[in-house]
Amino acid sequence: MAEFKQSTKLHNVLYDIRGPILQAAQQMEAEGHRILKLNIGNPAPFGFEAPDAILVDMIRHLPHAQGYSDSRGIFSARTAVSQYYQTRGIQNIHVDDIYLGNGVSELITMSLMALLNDGDEVLIPTPDYPLWTASVALASGRPVHYLCDEESGWQPDLEDLEAKITPRTKGIVVINPNNPTGAVYPEETLTKIVALAEKHGLVLFADEIYEKILYEDAVHVNLAALTGDDVLCLTFSGLSKAYRVCGYRAGWMAISGPKKDASDYLEGISLLANMRLCANVPAQHAIQTALGGYQSINDLILPGGRLLEQRNKAYDMLNAIPGVSTQQARGALYLFPRLDPEVFHIRDDEKFVLDLLKEEKILVSHGRAFNWVRPDHFRMVTLPNVKDIEEAIGRMGDFLSRYQGN
Repeated sequence: MAEFKQSTKLHNVLYDIRGPILQAAQQMEAEGHRILKLNIGNPAPFGFEAPDAILVDMIRHLPHAQGYSDSRGIFSARTAVSQYYQTRGIQNIHVDDIYLGNGVSELITMSLMALLNDGDEVLIPTPDYPLWTASVALASGRPVHYLCDEESGWQPDLEDLEAKITPRTKGIVVINPNNPTGAVYPEETLTKIVALAEKHGLVLFADEIYEKILYEDAVHVNLAALTGDDVLCLTFSGLSKAYRVCGYRAGWMAISGPKKDASDYLEGISLLANMRLCANVPAQHAIQTALGGYQSINDLILPGGRLLEQRNKAYDMLNAIPGVSTQQARGALYLFPRLDPEVFHIRDDEKFVLDLLKEEKILVSHGRAFNWVRPDHFRMVTLPNVKDIEEAIGRMGDFLSRYQGN
């Protein structure tokens, strides 16, 4: 019989957040074990519900959402996104510069497929959200990782970034607030990245899905607010995190900068948008209501809010474990703790995560799943309530006290 194998295009495509470790957890669940899943930023299973107004408005529009929409998305939603960016000081994003997608994930892949030729390079932070690295590889490009410095609060190493620019470099990815580290970049750092993009003629890809999830005095600056008409900037955001509707798959991409100079590239994006026909239409009707209504995310991130209190508890408890340290998250939903190599002697962080899963029934993601350079980190979400965080990290501490590495 004929043997069917996966395409060679997938040989360098990895997404280990949903890889073998998750499969092991699912097998354990099938055997009757209860697994505490701290591996994916999915608010709903932890009791975070969408605002009622979003649900009601989406339901009300269901009878009118049975057909295809414009391939870019419905006009009211794209208008709402455009107007939102105007309130953020970005005046050169118009309705026709907005593309709605089945989550940001689809739009990331489309934007890279339309741009890259074989061997073209894109600069991506390490650690990163691994969809960026996987999507560059899928588009036949070459992901090149620039370092973020843990000792500086995971800020980008701008010297390393510039040193890795070559004639094949097409763009720079900026994930701010950052997943997995929780770093929020100051305007000075972003301005320097914009200057590098302008100097070398590069596209900026601004992943800002966590822009509304900020703690204490952290301030988010939209990258497109600094690029003006000089640098092409593609901004990605959506409803999944701040509005707690990951399953709706309601994301957008906003294009700003010298669009006339990028007309051929943008035509390619339109071609791919047309090919997928349109994004999920019912979820598009949630966008206008979400952006224009009461921003309930603020109740969760201000003092006394669940997200802030859970972040603080996780930070304090992790840093209290001998040999474990973590930078405080300024935004997003994660911590990225370091396991001191002198204490734990871990050579295979994937095995470490699997051992933790088997012994303590706790699922986290290993650091190299985020293209980090050493097997000395892991990522955990800070979405469980304080009681569950106390139990989970207490069990982690017990596990680490006896763990001999591998």
